[in-house]
Amino acid sequence: QVQLVESGGGLVQAGGSLRLFCAASGSIFRLNVMGWYRQAPGKQRELVATITSGGSTNYADSVKGRFTVSRDNDKNTVYLQMNSLKPEDTAVYYCNLRHVVGNYWGQGTQVTVSS
Repeated sequence: QVQLVESGGGLVQAGGSLRLFCAASGSIFRLNVMGWYRQAPGKQRELVATITSGGSTNYADSVKGRFTVSRDNDKNTVYLQMNSLKPEDTAVYYCNLRHVVGNYWGQGTQVTVSS
C-alpha cells in the first residue's frame, strides 16, 4: 500500500511562485511514474506534469515553460516548482503515483492565485 502526502500549497499573487511537495511512503516499486494533477471547481481533473523514475517528464501545454517537475528517487518525493503563476492555475493539486499494479492519489493541496 502506498500513501501520498502533498504540501506547499497556499495563496500567491499572479506572477508569483510556489513549490509543491509530495512524499510517498509504503511499498513503492522502483519503476513508476509520479506526477501532479489539478482540479478546479466545476472542471475535470487534468494532468499538470509527470515524471518517470527514469527522469522523463511530460507537461500540459498550459504550464509548459512555467512549471518544472522533479523527483528524488531516494526519498520517494516529487516536486512541482510553479513560476509565473496565473489565476487560471487556481485548483486543488493532487499528487499521483502509478505503476503496473496500482494507482495512488494524495489528498490534495489548494493553490490559489489572486489577480
